[in-house]
Amino acid sequence: MTRMTRPASALIGLSLAALAFTACSESATGSGGDDAAGGCDPSDVQLLGQVRNESNPYEAAWLDGGDAFAESVGLTQERLTYDGDSTKQQDQIAQRLAGDTECLVMNILPNGDSDTPPIVEGAEEAGAYLVTQWNKPADMNPADYDYWVSHITYNGVESGKQIGDALAEAIGGEGGIIALQGVLDTAAAKDRFAGLEESLAENTGMTLLDDQTANFSRAEALEVTKTLLTKHGDDIKGIWAANDDMALGALEALQQAGREGEVAVVGIDAVPDALTAIQDGSMTATVSSDGPWQGGVGLAIGYCAAIGEIDVDEIDEEHRAFYAEQFLITEDNVAEFTTPETDPADFECDNVFDRAVGPLS
Repeated sequence: MTRMTRPASALIGLSLAALAFTACSESATGSGGDDAAGGCDPSDVQLLGQVRNESNPYEAAWLDGGDAFAESVGLTQERLTYDGDSTKQQDQIAQRLAGDTECLVMNILPNGDSDTPPIVEGAEEAGAYLVTQWNKPADMNPADYDYWVSHITYNGVESGKQIGDALAEAIGGEGGIIALQGVLDTAAAKDRFAGLEESLAENTGMTLLDDQTANFSRAEALEVTKTLLTKHGDDIKGIWAANDDMALGALEALQQAGREGEVAVVGIDAVPDALTAIQDGSMTATVSSDGPWQGGVGLAIGYCAAIGEIDVDEIDEEHRAFYAEQFLITEDNVAEFTTPETDPADFECDNVFDRAVGPLS
């Protein structure tokens, strides 16, 4: 059965999770224990979530999910955003790690792969429990560290190919498309575009006319798409976007050009506006990684490690760095994702890895 989370339902559903965590809290070791071994008192845990910006609905939903989880265990989440600026991200984290890091749990979206190593090293030195998502160098493994509890990502090649195939179907298997890439120094952007390339190899009637980065930004995608519409005109039959924010920017450009409904558009993230666009037929498909779940589960994994309900040394290596479940959404099933139910059991210490679908290769 599909289990999905939307920001509104997450805030309701996760608030029920406090009861589910009662047993965890009661059995945790006291504050006098060894913090490296997970000896934090639940009330002493500090929670921090950091994403690029809240103007991106997916990332805002991530932080909302973190807030809901924090509330469910009687805590608050410190919300940080760095506006897609790697220097600002590193400065924020360095400043935080220079303060009180006892029982600190961080759920972080590194801006790019190259931003992950200093975050990991800083957390390790400070003794802060760290969960990262999406971006890390391929040769870095959480299993080599004591406080880097887990890394969660999604099979970007699979999702990029899924929406590529959906785009090919929408344009009848033939025609020119343009691609809007994300932040190029991220595994998500690289893998998703590789998935598009796989789709193009199979759907030989579909031609990639152009690809440019719009950095996962709706505003940038609007301007890039306007330029490409002028350059390629009616040859463009479809737009492949590496996330929904860019897909929505592309839709706005199509509206301004008077071409709404003439060009198929696909994206990734299942943000509310994208789901609405799929329902009304202006957008073809998206893929959901369930942002509120990510915001909640990243903190839950670190929390459970901090209070000793998860022994980091005993976590299977396949759960130290893993792919999580994702969902392709089209007009055929979009109704299932607009009014989903949150399962509070997802965030119990015994269940935080239940959506893992395989280790990173």
